[in-house]
Amino acid sequence: MRISELAERSGTAPATIKFYVREGLLPPAEKTGYNQVSYGEEHVRRLHLVRALVDVGGLPIARVRAVVAAVDDPGTGLPEVMGAAQRALPGHAAPWEPSAPSLAAVEHVVRSMGWEVEDGNPGLPQAAAVLDSWVALGRKDLFDSLGEYARAAEVVARADLARVWPDAADRDRSAETVVVGTVLGDALVAGLRRIAQEHVARVTRPVHQTSSPSAEEPS
Repeated sequence: MRISELAERSGTAPATIKFYVREGLLPPAEKTGYNQVSYGEEHVRRLHLVRALVDVGGLPIARVRAVVAAVDDPGTGLPEVMGAAQRALPGHAAPWEPSAPSLAAVEHVVRSMGWEVEDGNPGLPQAAAVLDSWVALGRKDLFDSLGEYARAAEVVARADLARVWPDAADRDRSAETVVVGTVLGDALVAGLRRIAQEHVARVTRPVHQTSSPSAEEPS
């Protein structure tokens, strides 16, 4: 197909398509003659992936390039592809070295959940940094809710991976699914969380205890 058809099918301007090719996000078109090229279905699919990462996932071009490189490298396993997607996410790294108490609290929850993770998992310092920020506000009650958040996170993680296993025999499709589930999954969970927060706030309004006036004793 010509670039005009690719642009129409993908909803991407021709200039943007050429930019993605120059940046290594999209494979070059196949040369079919002098000054003529042809794009295929793989270009349509890749454009949808790139647009999703940029427009919905909010990833900068440099990070999308790293994710796409991991997807395209047949020697990169799915855990490594997932790691590349996690590192590409905004705010994936802790903004500072977390405190020992906060990091210990996160590690305790990980052990109590029976999770098997590498010591270098970026989520460990990231979660600990959140606890540090909470403590800086004079609050420590988030520590008591870590287990509940962890259980919710595991439910989400299982839903993420449930999309991957059916494609396990197709490495390229599995890699794409891992990337989409990791990057767009964050956006999906954030959106659903906002909806659920409003619902819970409406149906579980706090009850403020007030002392009822005592009955007057008869004179």
